[in-house]
Amino acid sequence: MPTECSADLFGFARVEGRAVVAGFDGGTMTSDGGGLLLGATDRAIGLIDRFARCFSDSRSKELVEHTVATLVGQRVFGIALGYEDLIDHDALRHDPIMAVLVGKLAARRRNCAPVAGKSTLNRLELGKQEPTPYHKIGHDPQAIEAVFVDLFLDAHRHPPAQIILDLDATDDPLHGDQEGRFFHGYYDCYCYLPLYIFCGRHLLAAKLRRANIDASAGAVEEVARIVTQIRARWPRVRILLRADAGFARDALMAWCELNGVAYLFGLARNRRLVGAIATELAQAQQQSQATGKPARRFKDFLWSTLDSWSRERRVIAKAEWTAGAANPRFVVTSLDRAEHEARHLYEQIYCARGNMENRIKECQLDLFADRTSAKTMRANQLRLWFASMAYVLLCALRRIALQHTQFAAAAGGTIRLRLLKIGALVRISVRRIKIAMTSGCPYQGEFALAHSRLTAAAR
Repeated sequence: MPTECSADLFGFARVEGRAVVAGFDGGTMTSDGGGLLLGATDRAIGLIDRFARCFSDSRSKELVEHTVATLVGQRVFGIALGYEDLIDHDALRHDPIMAVLVGKLAARRRNCAPVAGKSTLNRLELGKQEPTPYHKIGHDPQAIEAVFVDLFLDAHRHPPAQIILDLDATDDPLHGDQEGRFFHGYYDCYCYLPLYIFCGRHLLAAKLRRANIDASAGAVEEVARIVTQIRARWPRVRILLRADAGFARDALMAWCELNGVAYLFGLARNRRLVGAIATELAQAQQQSQATGKPARRFKDFLWSTLDSWSRERRVIAKAEWTAGAANPRFVVTSLDRAEHEARHLYEQIYCARGNMENRIKECQLDLFADRTSAKTMRANQLRLWFASMAYVLLCALRRIALQHTQFAAAAGGTIRLRLLKIGALVRISVRRIKIAMTSGCPYQGEFALAHSRLTAAAR
Protein backbone atom coordinates (compact mmCIF):
# COMPACT_ATOMS: atom_id res chain seq x y z
CA MET A 1 0.00 0.00 0.00
CA PRO A 2 1.32 3.52 -0.84
CA THR A 3 2.03 5.43 2.34
CA GLU A 4 2.41 9.09 3.20
CA CYS A 5 5.24 10.00 5.56
CA SER A 6 3.79 13.44 6.31
CA ALA A 7 0.87 15.57 5.31
CA ASP A 8 3.07 17.42 2.80
CA LEU A 9 4.44 14.34 1.01
CA PHE A 10 2.84 11.95 -1.47
CA GLY A 11 3.78 8.31 -1.16
CA PHE A 12 4.18 5.95 -4.13
CA ALA A 13 5.14 2.31 -4.66
CA ARG A 14 8.44 1.28 -3.09
CA VAL A 15 11.48 0.69 -5.33
CA GLU A 16 14.14 -1.81 -4.19
CA GLY A 17 12.87 -1.60 -0.67
CA ARG A 18 12.97 2.17 -0.52
CA ALA A 19 10.01 4.46 0.01
CA VAL A 20 9.17 6.83 -2.86
CA VAL A 21 7.76 10.16 -1.72
CA ALA A 22 7.16 13.47 -3.50
CA GLY A 23 6.30 16.97 -2.38
CA PHE A 24 6.06 20.52 -3.60
CA ASP A 25 9.04 21.68 -1.55
CA GLY A 26 11.79 22.00 -4.17
CA GLY A 27 12.02 25.77 -3.91
CA THR A 28 12.05 28.20 -6.81
CA MET A 29 12.00 25.98 -9.89
CA THR A 30 10.94 26.20 -13.51
CA SER A 31 10.16 23.81 -16.34
CA ASP A 32 11.42 26.29 -18.97
CA GLY A 33 15.12 26.60 -18.14
CA GLY A 34 16.07 26.39 -21.82
CA GLY A 35 13.99 29.48 -22.49
CA LEU A 36 17.16 31.44 -21.81
CA LEU A 37 18.10 30.63 -25.42
CA LEU A 38 15.07 32.62 -26.56
CA GLY A 39 16.30 35.65 -24.66
CA ALA A 40 19.73 35.27 -26.23
CA THR A 41 18.15 34.98 -29.67
CA ASP A 42 16.16 38.15 -29.09
CA ARG A 43 19.31 40.02 -28.12
CA ALA A 44 20.90 38.87 -31.38
CA ILE A 45 18.06 40.11 -33.64
CA GLY A 46 16.28 42.76 -31.54
CA LEU A 47 12.80 41.39 -32.19
CA ILE A 48 11.03 42.40 -28.97
CA ASP A 49 12.29 46.00 -29.01
CA ARG A 50 11.29 46.49 -32.64
CA PHE A 51 7.89 44.94 -32.06
CA ALA A 52 7.29 46.98 -28.89
CA ARG A 53 8.05 50.22 -30.73
CA CYS A 54 4.98 49.55 -32.89
CA PHE A 55 2.76 50.14 -29.83
CA SER A 56 1.76 53.44 -28.24
CA ASP A 57 1.12 53.82 -24.52
CA SER A 58 -0.98 56.69 -23.17
CA ARG A 59 -1.10 55.39 -19.59
CA SER A 60 0.16 57.59 -16.76
CA LYS A 61 3.83 56.70 -16.47
CA GLU A 62 3.94 57.03 -12.71
CA LEU A 63 1.19 54.40 -12.41
CA VAL A 64 2.57 51.88 -14.92
CA GLU A 65 3.82 48.63 -13.39
CA HIS A 66 4.29 46.64 -16.60
CA THR A 67 5.71 48.50 -19.62
CA VAL A 68 4.65 47.74 -23.17
CA ALA A 69 8.02 46.12 -23.86
CA THR A 70 7.47 43.82 -20.89
CA LEU A 71 3.97 42.91 -22.04
CA VAL A 72 4.99 42.30 -25.64
CA GLY A 73 8.01 40.25 -24.64
CA GLN A 74 5.99 38.22 -22.17
CA ARG A 75 3.42 37.35 -24.81
CA VAL A 76 5.93 36.37 -27.52
CA PHE A 77 8.17 34.38 -25.16
CA GLY A 78 5.11 32.68 -23.67
CA ILE A 79 3.85 31.47 -27.06
CA ALA A 80 7.32 30.28 -28.06
CA LEU A 81 7.46 28.27 -24.81
CA GLY A 82 4.08 26.68 -25.52
CA TYR A 83 1.68 28.86 -23.50
CA GLU A 84 -0.91 29.90 -26.05
CA ASP A 85 -3.64 31.35 -23.83
CA LEU A 86 -3.66 34.50 -21.73
CA ILE A 87 -4.93 32.59 -18.72
CA ASP A 88 -1.60 30.72 -18.63
CA HIS A 89 0.08 33.95 -17.56
CA ASP A 90 -1.69 34.04 -14.21
CA ALA A 91 0.80 31.30 -13.26
CA LEU A 92 3.64 32.44 -15.54
CA ARG A 93 3.77 35.86 -13.89
CA HIS A 94 5.44 34.13 -10.94
CA ASP A 95 7.82 32.06 -13.10
CA PRO A 96 11.48 33.10 -12.59
CA ILE A 97 12.48 32.37 -16.20
CA MET A 98 9.75 34.63 -17.55
CA ALA A 99 10.97 37.37 -15.21
CA VAL A 100 14.53 36.89 -16.46
CA LEU A 101 13.44 36.93 -20.12
CA VAL A 102 11.60 40.24 -19.81
CA GLY A 103 14.31 41.72 -17.58
CA LYS A 104 12.21 42.42 -14.48
CA LEU A 105 12.80 40.43 -11.31
CA ALA A 106 10.58 42.32 -8.87
CA ALA A 107 7.47 44.46 -8.91
CA ARG A 108 7.39 48.01 -7.60
CA ARG A 109 4.08 47.46 -5.83
CA ARG A 110 3.23 45.10 -3.05
CA ASN A 111 1.04 42.13 -3.90
CA CYS A 112 2.10 42.39 -7.55
CA ALA A 113 4.09 39.85 -9.57
CA PRO A 114 7.18 40.82 -11.58
CA VAL A 115 5.34 40.30 -14.88
CA ALA A 116 1.74 40.72 -15.94
CA GLY A 117 -1.25 38.44 -15.52
CA LYS A 118 -4.03 37.72 -17.97
CA SER A 119 -6.05 40.87 -17.26
CA THR A 120 -3.25 43.28 -18.08
CA LEU A 121 -2.22 41.31 -21.17
CA ASN A 122 -5.85 41.31 -22.27
CA ARG A 123 -5.81 45.13 -22.33
CA LEU A 124 -2.82 44.94 -24.66
CA GLU A 125 -4.61 42.62 -27.09
CA LEU A 126 -7.89 44.52 -27.04
CA GLY A 127 -6.24 47.88 -27.64
CA LYS A 128 -7.22 49.88 -30.68
CA GLN A 129 -5.07 51.57 -33.28
CA GLU A 130 -5.68 54.90 -31.57
CA PRO A 131 -5.72 54.84 -27.75
CA THR A 132 -9.04 55.61 -26.01
CA PRO A 133 -9.86 56.36 -22.35
CA TYR A 134 -10.65 52.66 -21.89
CA HIS A 135 -7.96 51.21 -24.19
CA LYS A 136 -4.80 53.20 -23.61
CA ILE A 137 -2.38 50.91 -25.42
CA GLY A 138 -2.66 51.13 -29.22
CA HIS A 139 -0.67 49.65 -32.06
CA ASP A 140 0.32 50.58 -35.62
CA PRO A 141 -0.51 47.74 -38.06
CA GLN A 142 1.68 49.14 -40.85
CA ALA A 143 4.69 49.36 -38.55
CA ILE A 144 4.17 45.76 -37.36
CA GLU A 145 3.96 44.52 -40.94
CA ALA A 146 7.21 46.32 -41.78
CA VAL A 147 9.03 44.67 -38.86
CA PHE A 148 8.57 41.21 -40.38
CA VAL A 149 10.29 42.29 -43.60
CA ASP A 150 13.04 44.16 -41.74
CA LEU A 151 13.84 41.05 -39.70
CA PHE A 152 14.01 39.02 -42.92
CA LEU A 153 16.36 41.53 -44.56
CA ASP A 154 18.61 41.74 -41.49
CA ALA A 155 18.97 37.95 -41.45
CA HIS A 156 21.17 38.17 -44.57
CA ARG A 157 24.73 39.48 -44.50
CA HIS A 158 24.69 40.03 -48.25
CA PRO A 159 21.78 40.48 -50.68
CA PRO A 160 20.99 37.22 -52.49
CA ALA A 161 20.86 37.16 -56.28
CA GLN A 162 17.28 35.83 -56.26
CA ILE A 163 14.55 35.18 -53.70
CA ILE A 164 11.32 33.22 -54.05
CA LEU A 165 8.24 34.52 -52.23
CA ASP A 166 5.65 31.83 -51.55
CA LEU A 167 2.01 32.86 -51.13
CA ASP A 168 -0.77 30.72 -49.72
CA ALA A 169 -4.13 30.98 -47.99
CA THR A 170 -5.27 28.61 -45.27
CA ASP A 171 -8.25 28.10 -43.02
CA ASP A 172 -8.44 29.28 -39.42
CA PRO A 173 -11.53 27.50 -37.99
CA LEU A 174 -13.77 29.55 -35.68
CA HIS A 175 -15.99 28.16 -32.96
CA GLY A 176 -17.60 31.33 -31.65
CA ASP A 177 -19.35 34.42 -32.96
CA GLN A 178 -16.22 36.34 -33.94
CA GLU A 179 -16.43 39.40 -36.14
CA GLY A 180 -15.95 38.52 -39.81
CA ARG A 181 -16.74 34.81 -39.52
CA PHE A 182 -18.13 33.17 -42.65
CA PHE A 183 -18.82 29.60 -43.72
CA HIS A 184 -16.30 28.34 -46.28
CA GLY A 185 -17.60 25.56 -48.50
CA TYR A 186 -14.20 24.08 -49.33
CA TYR A 187 -13.10 23.81 -45.70
CA ASP A 188 -16.65 22.99 -44.56
CA CYS A 189 -16.53 25.22 -41.49
CA TYR A 190 -16.80 28.78 -40.23
CA CYS A 191 -13.34 30.26 -40.46
CA TYR A 192 -11.00 33.10 -41.31
CA LEU A 193 -8.84 32.83 -44.43
CA PRO A 194 -5.42 34.26 -43.51
CA LEU A 195 -2.84 35.02 -46.21
CA TYR A 196 0.75 33.94 -45.55
CA ILE A 197 3.86 35.01 -47.44
CA PHE A 198 7.15 33.19 -46.82
CA CYS A 199 10.64 33.27 -48.27
CA GLY A 200 11.99 29.84 -47.40
CA ARG A 201 11.44 29.58 -43.64
CA HIS A 202 11.27 33.36 -43.20
CA LEU A 203 7.77 34.71 -42.53
CA LEU A 204 7.14 38.04 -44.26
CA ALA A 205 3.37 38.48 -43.85
CA ALA A 206 0.45 36.99 -41.93
CA LYS A 207 -2.74 38.80 -42.92
CA LEU A 208 -6.03 37.86 -41.29
CA ARG A 209 -8.96 37.98 -43.74
CA ARG A 210 -12.63 37.10 -43.87
CA ALA A 211 -13.48 33.78 -45.54
CA ASN A 212 -16.03 35.11 -48.06
CA ILE A 213 -13.30 36.19 -50.50
CA ASP A 214 -11.13 34.79 -53.26
CA ALA A 215 -7.87 33.24 -52.05
CA SER A 216 -5.89 35.94 -53.84
CA ALA A 217 -7.84 38.89 -52.41
CA GLY A 218 -5.44 41.56 -51.18
CA ALA A 219 -2.40 39.73 -52.56
CA VAL A 220 -1.45 42.57 -54.91
CA GLU A 221 -1.37 45.08 -52.07
CA GLU A 222 0.63 42.77 -49.77
CA VAL A 223 3.13 41.82 -52.48
CA ALA A 224 3.55 45.46 -53.57
CA ARG A 225 4.27 46.51 -49.98
CA ILE A 226 6.80 43.74 -49.40
CA VAL A 227 8.55 44.11 -52.77
CA THR A 228 8.89 47.87 -52.27
CA GLN A 229 10.47 47.36 -48.85
CA ILE A 230 12.83 44.66 -50.11
CA ARG A 231 13.96 46.67 -53.14
CA ALA A 232 14.67 49.70 -50.98
CA ARG A 233 17.47 47.62 -49.37
CA TRP A 234 18.24 45.20 -52.20
CA PRO A 235 17.61 47.11 -55.45
CA ARG A 236 19.17 44.44 -57.68
CA VAL A 237 17.60 41.30 -56.22
CA ARG A 238 15.47 39.20 -58.55
CA ILE A 239 12.09 38.29 -57.07
CA LEU A 240 9.95 35.31 -58.06
CA LEU A 241 6.39 34.84 -56.77
CA ARG A 242 5.23 31.24 -56.40
CA ALA A 243 1.73 30.06 -55.49
CA ASP A 244 -1.00 27.57 -56.30
CA ALA A 245 -3.87 28.06 -58.75
CA GLY A 246 -5.81 30.25 -56.34
CA PHE A 247 -3.41 33.10 -57.15
CA ALA A 248 -3.33 32.78 -60.95
CA ARG A 249 -5.37 35.95 -61.37
CA ASP A 250 -4.83 38.52 -64.09
CA ALA A 251 -4.53 41.42 -61.62
CA LEU A 252 -1.60 39.81 -59.78
CA MET A 253 0.14 38.58 -62.93
CA ALA A 254 -0.27 41.95 -64.65
CA TRP A 255 1.16 43.74 -61.60
CA CYS A 256 4.19 41.43 -61.67
CA GLU A 257 4.73 42.06 -65.39
CA LEU A 258 4.57 45.83 -64.90
CA ASN A 259 6.94 45.82 -61.92
CA GLY A 260 9.62 43.40 -63.03
CA VAL A 261 8.64 40.56 -60.70
CA ALA A 262 8.66 37.01 -62.08
CA TYR A 263 5.86 34.59 -61.20
CA LEU A 264 5.08 30.88 -61.27
CA PHE A 265 1.51 29.95 -60.39
CA GLY A 266 -0.56 26.81 -60.59
CA LEU A 267 -3.36 26.93 -63.13
CA ALA A 268 -6.75 25.31 -62.62
CA ARG A 269 -7.46 22.78 -65.35
CA ASN A 270 -10.48 22.94 -67.65
CA ARG A 271 -11.65 21.18 -70.80
CA ARG A 272 -9.84 23.59 -73.09
CA LEU A 273 -6.54 23.05 -71.32
CA VAL A 274 -6.92 19.28 -71.14
CA GLY A 275 -7.84 19.23 -74.84
CA ALA A 276 -4.62 21.08 -75.66
CA ILE A 277 -2.56 18.16 -74.33
CA ALA A 278 -4.69 15.28 -75.64
CA THR A 279 -1.77 13.89 -77.67
CA GLU A 280 0.64 13.98 -74.72
CA LEU A 281 -1.92 12.30 -72.44
CA ALA A 282 -2.40 9.52 -74.99
CA GLN A 283 1.36 8.99 -75.18
CA ALA A 284 1.63 8.88 -71.39
CA GLN A 285 -1.24 6.39 -71.19
CA GLN A 286 0.39 4.14 -73.77
CA GLN A 287 3.72 4.17 -71.94
CA SER A 288 2.10 3.57 -68.55
CA GLN A 289 0.12 0.60 -69.79
CA ALA A 290 3.23 -0.88 -71.43
CA THR A 291 5.46 -0.51 -68.35
CA GLY A 292 2.93 -0.78 -65.55
CA LYS A 293 4.35 2.41 -64.02
CA PRO A 294 3.19 6.04 -63.97
CA ALA A 295 4.26 8.04 -67.03
CA ARG A 296 4.35 11.76 -67.76
CA ARG A 297 4.93 14.09 -70.66
CA PHE A 298 5.39 17.87 -70.65
CA LYS A 299 4.15 20.48 -73.08
CA ASP A 300 5.16 24.15 -73.27
CA PHE A 301 2.77 26.52 -75.04
CA LEU A 302 1.21 30.00 -75.08
CA TRP A 303 -2.33 30.20 -73.81
CA SER A 304 -5.00 32.68 -72.74
CA THR A 305 -8.42 32.44 -71.16
CA LEU A 306 -11.49 33.41 -73.15
CA ASP A 307 -12.07 36.70 -71.31
CA SER A 308 -10.35 36.95 -67.90
CA TRP A 309 -6.72 37.41 -68.99
CA SER A 310 -5.43 40.55 -70.64
CA ARG A 311 -2.79 38.72 -72.71
CA GLU A 312 -1.32 35.35 -73.70
CA ARG A 313 1.04 33.76 -71.19
CA ARG A 314 3.41 30.80 -71.07
CA VAL A 315 1.77 27.63 -69.74
CA ILE A 316 3.52 24.38 -68.80
CA ALA A 317 1.40 21.23 -68.87
CA LYS A 318 2.20 17.96 -67.14
CA ALA A 319 0.37 15.18 -68.99
CA GLU A 320 0.54 12.31 -66.50
CA TRP A 321 -1.10 8.89 -66.47
CA THR A 322 -1.02 7.20 -63.07
CA ALA A 323 -3.08 4.55 -61.24
CA GLY A 324 -4.99 3.88 -64.46
CA ALA A 325 -6.25 7.46 -64.86
CA ALA A 326 -5.21 10.80 -66.31
CA ASN A 327 -3.69 13.33 -63.90
CA PRO A 328 -3.04 16.53 -65.90
CA ARG A 329 -1.55 19.56 -64.15
CA PHE A 330 -0.79 23.09 -65.37
CA VAL A 331 1.28 26.10 -64.32
CA VAL A 332 1.53 29.60 -65.77
CA THR A 333 4.75 31.58 -65.62
CA SER A 334 6.62 34.65 -66.83
CA LEU A 335 9.96 32.80 -66.79
CA ASP A 336 11.64 32.46 -70.16
CA ARG A 337 12.00 29.16 -72.04
CA ALA A 338 15.72 29.75 -72.51
CA GLU A 339 16.17 29.86 -68.74
CA HIS A 340 13.95 27.01 -67.59
CA GLU A 341 12.74 24.08 -69.69
CA ALA A 342 9.29 22.69 -68.93
CA ARG A 343 10.10 19.61 -66.83
CA HIS A 344 12.68 21.37 -64.65
CA LEU A 345 10.36 24.33 -64.13
CA TYR A 346 7.52 22.11 -62.93
CA GLU A 347 9.33 19.40 -60.98
CA GLN A 348 12.21 21.34 -59.43
CA ILE A 349 10.84 24.85 -58.97
CA TYR A 350 7.03 24.73 -58.77
CA CYS A 351 6.70 21.51 -56.74
CA ALA A 352 9.09 22.90 -54.12
CA ARG A 353 6.32 25.26 -53.02
CA GLY A 354 4.87 22.34 -51.06
CA ASN A 355 7.38 23.09 -48.31
CA MET A 356 5.35 26.18 -47.49
CA GLU A 357 2.56 23.93 -46.23
CA ASN A 358 4.93 22.73 -43.51
CA ARG A 359 5.70 26.31 -42.52
CA ILE A 360 1.98 27.10 -42.14
CA LYS A 361 1.46 23.96 -40.08
CA GLU A 362 4.35 25.00 -37.86
CA CYS A 363 2.75 28.41 -37.32
CA GLN A 364 -0.68 26.99 -36.55
CA LEU A 365 0.17 23.82 -34.65
CA ASP A 366 3.43 24.68 -32.88
CA LEU A 367 2.97 28.44 -32.42
CA PHE A 368 -0.84 28.55 -32.03
CA ALA A 369 -1.57 31.00 -34.84
CA ASP A 370 -5.15 29.67 -34.96
CA ARG A 371 -6.03 30.90 -31.44
CA THR A 372 -8.29 33.66 -32.78
CA SER A 373 -11.11 33.57 -30.25
CA ALA A 374 -11.33 37.32 -29.53
CA LYS A 375 -14.52 39.14 -30.48
CA THR A 376 -13.04 41.56 -33.03
CA MET A 377 -10.90 40.93 -36.12
CA ARG A 378 -8.51 43.64 -34.94
CA ALA A 379 -7.73 41.75 -31.74
CA ASN A 380 -7.49 38.46 -33.62
CA GLN A 381 -5.08 40.00 -36.12
CA LEU A 382 -2.89 41.11 -33.22
CA ARG A 383 -3.01 37.60 -31.79
CA LEU A 384 -1.92 36.26 -35.17
CA TRP A 385 1.02 38.70 -35.15
CA PHE A 386 2.07 37.63 -31.65
CA ALA A 387 2.12 33.99 -32.78
CA SER A 388 3.95 34.96 -35.96
CA MET A 389 6.61 36.83 -34.00
CA ALA A 390 7.10 33.76 -31.82
CA TYR A 391 7.59 31.75 -35.03
CA VAL A 392 10.18 34.28 -36.28
CA LEU A 393 11.99 34.07 -32.93
CA LEU A 394 12.19 30.27 -33.05
CA CYS A 395 13.32 30.40 -36.69
CA ALA A 396 16.11 32.79 -35.71
CA LEU A 397 17.18 30.41 -32.92
CA ARG A 398 17.30 27.56 -35.43
CA ARG A 399 19.11 29.60 -38.09
CA ILE A 400 21.73 31.23 -35.86
CA ALA A 401 22.37 28.62 -33.19
CA LEU A 402 21.39 25.17 -34.47
CA GLN A 403 23.06 24.88 -37.87
CA HIS A 404 24.80 21.53 -38.43
CA THR A 405 23.14 20.00 -35.38
CA GLN A 406 20.35 17.44 -35.20
CA PHE A 407 17.92 20.37 -34.80
CA ALA A 408 19.02 22.26 -37.92
CA ALA A 409 15.78 21.37 -39.71
CA ALA A 410 13.62 20.56 -36.68
CA ALA A 411 10.13 21.96 -36.29
CA GLY A 412 9.46 24.58 -33.65
CA GLY A 413 7.62 22.11 -31.45
CA THR A 414 10.60 19.75 -31.45
CA ILE A 415 13.04 22.52 -30.55
CA ARG A 416 10.77 23.59 -27.70
CA LEU A 417 10.45 20.07 -26.32
CA ARG A 418 14.16 19.18 -26.54
CA LEU A 419 15.97 22.45 -25.81
CA LEU A 420 13.55 24.83 -24.07
CA LYS A 421 11.55 22.58 -21.75
CA ILE A 422 14.36 21.87 -19.30
CA GLY A 423 13.66 21.61 -15.58
CA ALA A 424 15.81 23.93 -13.49
CA LEU A 425 16.34 25.17 -9.94
CA VAL A 426 16.61 28.96 -9.73
CA ARG A 427 18.79 30.59 -7.07
CA ILE A 428 18.74 34.39 -6.85
CA SER A 429 21.41 36.16 -4.85
CA VAL A 430 22.70 39.72 -4.65
CA ARG A 431 25.32 39.16 -7.33
CA ARG A 432 23.81 36.63 -9.73
CA ILE A 433 20.90 34.50 -10.82
CA LYS A 434 21.88 30.84 -11.11
CA ILE A 435 19.70 28.60 -13.29
CA ALA A 436 20.70 25.06 -12.29
CA MET A 437 19.36 22.88 -15.10
CA THR A 438 18.88 19.15 -14.75
CA SER A 439 22.09 17.14 -15.12
CA GLY A 440 20.19 14.44 -16.98
CA CYS A 441 19.37 16.62 -20.01
CA PRO A 442 20.49 14.62 -23.08
CA TYR A 443 21.04 17.71 -25.25
CA GLN A 444 23.66 19.56 -23.22
CA GLY A 445 26.07 19.63 -26.16
CA GLU A 446 23.56 21.28 -28.47
CA PHE A 447 22.60 23.75 -25.74
CA ALA A 448 26.23 24.74 -25.17
CA LEU A 449 26.84 25.20 -28.89
CA ALA A 450 23.67 27.28 -29.26
CA HIS A 451 24.71 29.49 -26.35
CA SER A 452 28.15 30.06 -27.87
CA ARG A 453 26.74 30.99 -31.26
CA LEU A 454 24.07 33.30 -29.88
CA THR A 455 26.59 35.08 -27.66
CA ALA A 456 28.79 35.70 -30.69
CA ALA A 457 25.82 36.89 -32.76
CA ALA A 458 24.74 39.35 -30.07
CA ARG A 459 28.18 40.96 -30.14
